[in-house]
Amino acid sequence: MAAQRHTVTALNQQFVIDAEYQFVKELGQGAYGCVLAAKHRKSGEGCAIKKITNIFTKRILTKRCLREIRLLHHFRGHKNITCLYDMDIVFDAQGNFNEVYLYEELMEADLHAIIRSGQPLSDAHFQSFLYQTLCGLKYIHSANVLHRDLKPGNLLVNADCELKICDFGLARGYVPSGAEARASATGNQGFMTEYVATRWYRAPEIMLSFANYVSPFLLRSELRFANMTVLCLRLLRSVCAHLVDVWSIGCILAELLGGKPIFKGRDYVDQLNQILHHLGTPSEDTLRRVGSPRAQDYIRSLPIKPRIPFQTLYPGANPQALDLLGKLLAFDPAKRISCEQALSHPYLAVWHDPSDEPVCSSAFDFGFEEEDSVEGMRQLIVDEVNAFRHSVRSQARAAGSGRRQDLPVPSREDVINSPLSEKVPANGATSGYTNTSGRVPSPVEDDPSEDLARELEQTLVFNYAYTVPFPKDSKISWAQAFEAMRHKARAPMAFVPIIASCEVLEENSKYIKRKVVMKNGAEMTEDIDLYAPTLVTFKSNTGVFVTNLISENAEGERFLTFTFTMPLQGNKPEAEEKKEMEGMFKGAVTQSLKATLEMFEEGKLN
Repeated sequence: MAAQRHTVTALNQQFVIDAEYQFVKELGQGAYGCVLAAKHRKSGEGCAIKKITNIFTKRILTKRCLREIRLLHHFRGHKNITCLYDMDIVFDAQGNFNEVYLYEELMEADLHAIIRSGQPLSDAHFQSFLYQTLCGLKYIHSANVLHRDLKPGNLLVNADCELKICDFGLARGYVPSGAEARASATGNQGFMTEYVATRWYRAPEIMLSFANYVSPFLLRSELRFANMTVLCLRLLRSVCAHLVDVWSIGCILAELLGGKPIFKGRDYVDQLNQILHHLGTPSEDTLRRVGSPRAQDYIRSLPIKPRIPFQTLYPGANPQALDLLGKLLAFDPAKRISCEQALSHPYLAVWHDPSDEPVCSSAFDFGFEEEDSVEGMRQLIVDEVNAFRHSVRSQARAAGSGRRQDLPVPSREDVINSPLSEKVPANGATSGYTNTSGRVPSPVEDDPSEDLARELEQTLVFNYAYTVPFPKDSKISWAQAFEAMRHKARAPMAFVPIIASCEVLEENSKYIKRKVVMKNGAEMTEDIDLYAPTLVTFKSNTGVFVTNLISENAEGERFLTFTFTMPLQGNKPEAEEKKEMEGMFKGAVTQSLKATLEMFEEGKLN
């Protein structure tokens, strides 16, 4: 018997939906489709109906649709992953189609909308949201799947604090360390392509092509990628691969604590600057693993920066939350904690229950990724929809166990006593769709490492230094040295070549001594007191960095040096822009000297 359907108009489009469902309201639309809320006529239960549109206009969209429906089917039943109730395809008279309908559970908002609304959230809310996200991600990773687009907009939330992960269109497989042989035997190739997460939530190893993040994958002779932008797919073989999602969770926790994104870069270079500004300069050992030589040069050209303590950024936050945040946002993926380790952190002790944190029973098969023809993928979509419909036909679609296989969120008294308010967007939200204004969309096709290299290639980075001979008496105070140079702040500046390499001679949490080799072959030793009270760092909206350090050249002469590094914007003649930035630098040095001397006069410095 043919399915009974009816047509409704929403979001300026025609929805052909199951006749058992009644249209309720529009929810939203994005780059890949649109969503409405519906109600089952008999049971009254709500449902979100997502129409994925134009899926055959580009191969990349066809593959995204196929990937999402297969993953939703595979993960169906976990309490912290959005539940897929049903799927449908409406064929035209010629037997063609260009849309797929997904019937998903209806949620009230997404975390982006909750944060943006400004409603007060307690530490108990943060614990609840973080715990549920980690539980869902643990389940996803256990199936050898990377989500790769975790952000507040892809975490659906109800007023009772129930949270579910959605949107698997950018997901990819990875092969855990030591499992390559098993993966090859099962045909799960775990492809990694040019898709990446939304910029603000990207792990640095994605942009910087860390040596232990990806390795080239030799294409098998039977594969054909004639129309692919990137001819070589990448297979994630490192145990660190799944930690790109952990970084995203760290960004989400920081956004909960601060009410705004922690790394809000305007472009790839600025995104890198934002990360370095907050987390400090990576160690030389970490820097050597950066796969992009141009990125290495750029980072080395910047002054050494200490990490900004999270206590400074979020002074009212739970200390345990900040400790966990530091472990989630470790710049080096090899030092970042896993989902399992995060779940065991003391900050989540009130929620942690290993018996209620399951893993997936089977690895996800990414073998379909080898199919690259539109016709082949079209048939795979039809087969998947039919298989899913067959598996749920024996169960009631609108009510009963087949509708909700996920378990209720465990009750916790501190969360129940402070539920989310009803202050959510008027149009509601589901499946990552809210009013899209103010929210960065997921990318369609994007290789951040190549884009970063391209931006750096177009960026002329230059260093200026203002140097003053430092008194040979090593016991002289910093303040006295500043006093000696106060009247020289307008002295001519000297160009400093970009650093070619660094060798750390001594290093601890407060002090770095390193040997520096410049691009022109000059060598010098730098002593950097990271937390000296007179070390002043200045950063403008355009990315200027100014700091001071003690330098020593090969002849043993010592200098107090202010360094200045900035990428040219290219919006005016180079000479004019350099002159303008020199003035900016002089002003910053003068400001630094003035502030330091005032502190000295007030007795705050020795």
